[in-house]
This record gives sequence, structure tokens and C-alpha cells, in this order.
Amino acid sequence: MLSAFARAFRTPDLRRKLLFTIAIMAIFRVGSFIPTPGVNYPNVRQCLADQGSETSLLGLVNTFSGGALLQLSVFALGIMPYITASIIIQLLRVVIPRFEVLHKEGQAGQAKLTQYTRYLSIALAILQSTTVIVTARNGALFPGCSLPILVDTSMVTMLLMVITMTAGTGLIMWLGELITERGVGNGMSLLIFTSIAAGFPAGLWSVAGGSNGIRNFIIVLAVVVLTIGLVVYVEQSQRRVPVQYAKRMVGRRMYGGTSTYIPIKINMAGVIPVIFASSILSIPTLIAQFGDQSAGWVRWISTHLASQSSPLYIALYALLLLFFTFFYTSITFNPDEVADNMKKYGGFIPGIRAGRPTAEYLAYVSNRITSAGAIYLVIIALIPMFVFAGLQLTQNLPFGGASILIIVGVGLETVKQIDSQLQQRHYEGFLR
Repeated sequence: MLSAFARAFRTPDLRRKLLFTIAIMAIFRVGSFIPTPGVNYPNVRQCLADQGSETSLLGLVNTFSGGALLQLSVFALGIMPYITASIIIQLLRVVIPRFEVLHKEGQAGQAKLTQYTRYLSIALAILQSTTVIVTARNGALFPGCSLPILVDTSMVTMLLMVITMTAGTGLIMWLGELITERGVGNGMSLLIFTSIAAGFPAGLWSVAGGSNGIRNFIIVLAVVVLTIGLVVYVEQSQRRVPVQYAKRMVGRRMYGGTSTYIPIKINMAGVIPVIFASSILSIPTLIAQFGDQSAGWVRWISTHLASQSSPLYIALYALLLLFFTFFYTSITFNPDEVADNMKKYGGFIPGIRAGRPTAEYLAYVSNRITSAGAIYLVIIALIPMFVFAGLQLTQNLPFGGASILIIVGVGLETVKQIDSQLQQRHYEGFLR
């Protein structure tokens, strides 16, 4: 693998792409430490040192922003507005027929959907930045920290902060598109990868520096390595449904007569169910922060839903993961559409009639595979949670199931792209 890296950097074109990608990732990390105008940065650092990142209700967003959210930097929102907008646009394909038509129009339709995603990302960035700033002004961003987070709470200053954070989100989208066009890999995915990976050294250091540090460090490292191995094994696994294309004459040429397969991944939903489930379970806790702390419903939420070690939280989390895995898979994989396309081009599954029987067979296979994928997601999401709770570690360490899924998925995809470019130049790549 190291020799393949050396060959990649010895190739002028690929070296330029790799260096450009690394430079953009470095710029992205630098922006995560530039404070937003109007923020009392020394007080923010003091609150972080006193309470840590676990106190934040926006732990998932903070993880995806590489810790920039709690520092209220210009890149505080990270790539989350774009992720949320992409998911919403994809879900709206089921509701709005126009979006489904654009999806089928090829490159021109995809460009139009991307434009809608950008507009929605800016709108979500305005909403999320306003929420974060109001939360910081009310003292709910760091509960228990009495230091003032904002220098000035006037409307002009808060409006300037909203504009700055929203502009930071727009700049991040532009940086991600630059990587996609001129670098290696998917730009947005690599920026998420950078944000999550940036928290790993600090997380391991906090584990090693606590009580029973050496023992906890070894256990956490072993759990992370085993989880990564399981994720790599499952993410590369697929069910291959054989497809045979009949021979047909077009003019004087004969087409078809080939055999291929439909690859159905075990985890077709990816990390989306984890994001959905975490976001929904954080809503009651966020609402409770603005209510009367002595009220009964606020105390009940604080007891049962605020802690990730609560049995009710774990049960709801697992159920939501199962539901969203099936829900999102049903949106992204349409057996009727696949069956119609196969029938249109003369394809059929051996032993299965074309048309409706093929769609029913694909739905049957998809449901069985998705059942295994949903159970796999629950295991990946809960294993780190149980281990950290047993070791009495901070729950928002960047070693959760969502983080590992994203890092492994993006890493594998990027390595495949580098490998394909190496093979074009007759080099031996990363994957054998």
C-alpha cells in the first residue's frame, strides 16, 4: 500500500490532484478555528475546557463540523446544512413528481436538483445559525457555564453572526465542489471525513488521560479497530442477482446475449438512518432546555432521553434505526423501476418471468437483505455506546457508529478512485 502511495505521488497528474485535495482540506480545517465576529472566544474555550463537548445538545452536528460548532467559528455549521438539504431533496422525489422527472433526465436534471440543493442549504444554514446563536445567547449551548459567550447581544451583532456562518456554509460547499472537479474523490464526503477524523486524536488523548487511562485506551482502540473491520466487511458485501439479456437484431447487428448481475448491498441506506434517528431523539431534549426546568415533563425528558445510556433512549434509538433503514431503502431502490428497465432492454432473471414477477422477486430479495442491514446498523450504533457507558467515558467521543461508517465508506470510495487512476497508467493499485 505504501508503494502504491509512492507511485501515485510519482504520477504528475495524480500528484497535482492529491496535493490540491490536501490543500483544500487544510483550508477547511483552518476555517474551523476562526471565531465568528461577536463571539467571546476566550470564554468559549474556558467553557469547553470546564465541561467538554458532551454538554452540547448538538453533539452530532459538532462531530460533523470537527468541533467547529462549539467554538462558534465561521465554519461552525460545517457540511450539515448541505447533508440535510440533500436528504430532503431526495425524499421529496417521492412527493413531488417534478423532482422524479428531473432525476430521470440524466446530467441536466441532476444539475437542476443540485441547484435546488444549494438554495435549500443556504436556507437551512440561516435557520441553523440562528438557532445556534440564540442557544448560545440563552446559555443553553454550555449548560452550567456562567461565562458570557457573546460579546454583544444586539440585533445587529447577531445578524452579522448569522450572515457570517451562512457565508461559511456557502464557502464550504464551494470547496467541496472544487475537490470533486479538480481533486480526488467526492468533495463533500471528504470534508465530512476531515471533520470527523480531526476529532480522533483529541478523543484518544482524553481517554488515555483519564482514570484507568491505559486500560480504557486499549479497550477503546480494540473496539474501534474491530468495528472498522466489521464495517469494511459488510460495506463490501453484496447480493448479486443474475441477469440474462436475450439476443436481438438491430439492423444487421446482433445485440444482447450477455450475462450480468444486479448488485444489492447489505447496507443500502448507508449512514442516513443513524443521522435521522439521532436528530429526532435530540429534539425533545432541545425543547426541554427552553422549558421550565422544574416541570415534570422536563425532568422526565432529562432522565429518560437526555442520557444515551438510558434504556428507553437505547430502545427508541434501535427502533428508529430499523424503521429508517427500511424507509430510506424503499426510496432509493425501486424494484418496479428496475424490473421495467430490464424488460425494456430484454433482460430477465433466470427462472423468473419478466415484468411483475421480477419486481416481486427483487422486492423479496431487497427486504431480506435490508433486514440484515438494519440489524447490522443497530449493532454498529450500539456497540460503541455500550462500551463507552461501561467504561464511564464521554458519550460524544468521535468513535460512534455514524462516524466510523462515514470514515470507512469515504476512505474505501476514495481509495477505489485512486486505484482506478493508477490502473489506467498500468500501475498496481491499492486493491488487489
